[in-house]
Amino acid sequence: MRIGLITPEPGHPLLASTTALLAAAHEVEPLDPNAAAAVPDDPADLYLLKSRTPQALALARELERRGVPVVNSAAATALCQDRTAMAELATRAGLPFAGTRTYDSLAAWASGAAPLRTPVVVKSRQSRRLDLVARVDDSAVLRELAASWPQEPVVVQEFAPNSGWDHKLWAIGDRVFAALRRSELSPGERGPARPVAVDELPAGWADLVRRAGAVFSLDVYGVDIIDTGGGTPLIVDINAFPGIRGQAGAPQALAALALSRAGRRPVPAAAAAADGGDDDNRNGGC
Repeated sequence: MRIGLITPEPGHPLLASTTALLAAAHEVEPLDPNAAAAVPDDPADLYLLKSRTPQALALARELERRGVPVVNSAAATALCQDRTAMAELATRAGLPFAGTRTYDSLAAWASGAAPLRTPVVVKSRQSRRLDLVARVDDSAVLRELAASWPQEPVVVQEFAPNSGWDHKLWAIGDRVFAALRRSELSPGERGPARPVAVDELPAGWADLVRRAGAVFSLDVYGVDIIDTGGGTPLIVDINAFPGIRGQAGAPQALAALALSRAGRRPVPAAAAAADGGDDDNRNGGC
């Protein structure tokens, strides 16, 4: 079986370890979205969409149009990049997601905002590398931030008091992994993530992660949760195909998921017609 990786960084620890597991019996083919001019004439059986750039999403959409499975789908990946759309879907689904307001630009909001009475968290509407994520405690700080990011479309969330630690939860299929990491809103260095056994999480959190994955149609994803007291979770972000570094069993789970999804690849309509539409061929066995 052939598994493709849509990424400019096939040496990423999770992907490299997964490749090592697969390579003994299968082919693993990196596809750099920054260098690839078009979809390969003979695509792999499945692609893992690790990159979230416009070029990567365009490649993924074209592969899907040709009937090639992509994990995660281009649509699900793009949805998780828009924090406004993310919050709206999560709220409609009844997930405990942070209340979110959207503004066309940080400068426009700051110029008309009433004096801040409580801290807020300001984030770039578009989730990407080196985006804006900052705690703002007063109007003076807000004005300073707006001067640095004047035209940035943003979302604003009320700051929820917490321990200063984020619960980083990840899922690959039904397998959940967890770690604690200093919040990026806390002063000082964040330091490394500290692995946490899933059975040490508050009751119901693992199921909440799986529910979020179902709502967002994700197979490989992260859910950032803060504990607002007594194990009450508040979701503050959902990510498509995060790094999941240093989690024992994650490469094995990703390899198994890739092979499972690739084995379900449908036969293209033209090929099925040529074969006479035989039911044995419709599931695209490899």
